[in-house]
Amino acid sequence: MKALILTLLFLFIAANEAKVYTKCELASILKRNGMDGYYGYSLGNWICLAYYETNYNSGLVGEPNWDGSRNYGIFQINSRWWCNNYQGHTANHCKKSCSAFTNDDITDDIACAKRIVREPQGMDAWFAWKNHCKGTNLSEWTWGCGL
Repeated sequence: MKALILTLLFLFIAANEAKVYTKCELASILKRNGMDGYYGYSLGNWICLAYYETNYNSGLVGEPNWDGSRNYGIFQINSRWWCNNYQGHTANHCKKSCSAFTNDDITDDIACAKRIVREPQGMDAWFAWKNHCKGTNLSEWTWGCGL
């Protein structure tokens, strides 16, 4: 019951602080935070990923996965490996509460995404990226943004 109340509280807080970015707004933020070319991935990769994961919604919390974990924030960061949602075992490699990834300040999301992409899987860690972005022409994702 306590976990349910905490989850509802986190979701309520996230709903009040979340933001849906525009493509170019997100591209500008990611570029300022060193994502263009980070570990060999162009800015288009990150914008494409965020589109297919959340449609640029920083407050999105995914439905439970098969293992009971959930995905959080604009990059859908998983609670089993990368953050702590206080609902089961986590490796918490990014050393953050999952609720930190569900507000309009995506600085910590970016730091965690950088941590994830440094792993051997790289961006293959995200199924949405593998299924929709990998191996495609990514120039459309930053077109018209003046970057």
